[in-house]
Amino acid sequence: MTTLAQKANALVEGWYLGQEGGHAVADVLFGRIDPGGKLSVSFPPSAGELPAWYDRHPSASLYPFVEGKREALFPFGFGLSYTTFELSAPRLSSSEITPAGKIQVEVDVANTGNRDGDEVVQLYIRDDKSSAPRPLQELKGFCRVSVKAGARTTVRFALGPDELGFWDAEMKWSVAPGTFRISTGNSAVALQHAQLLVAEN
Repeated sequence: MTTLAQKANALVEGWYLGQEGGHAVADVLFGRIDPGGKLSVSFPPSAGELPAWYDRHPSASLYPFVEGKREALFPFGFGLSYTTFELSAPRLSSSEITPAGKIQVEVDVANTGNRDGDEVVQLYIRDDKSSAPRPLQELKGFCRVSVKAGARTTVRFALGPDELGFWDAEMKWSVAPGTFRISTGNSAVALQHAQLLVAEN
């Protein structure tokens, strides 16, 4: 994969395309449609960068499989298009909520290219200090939008106990008070952040 990425102008990941896969790939290659898909896994440069998944626990870095940078060649959520997009930083409807509260997260998506296209906006969270191990970041929402060339749209996510909670040490679903990093972008590494405080009741 690393050699291909260095030498090819572009790579198309098709997975299991089905009987109409040939037509779909042809439409992409000849520019009839704008590709808007994103990777559902991370691709490491080599076995030495394992594990490469985006939502690993911090402890995964303590005992590496093989010494390596552990950086993905193509990260989770990555995908190119025939046009370009610019995403704003996330805007929170409130910077502080209670454990039972909910907020709205907004992201502006601008098509800065010269043709219509699709972008997938992704929402991640990170609990800055938890009573039980949690991943470095967790995907909690995504939205695919079609944006005409030169146009702009706004994507909105709801964020509440279902997204912020976790199974605690007593195996109860709970939202721990403290700060959360709320991140949005178009891959697991191309993110902008905002901070949310979950206050005690």
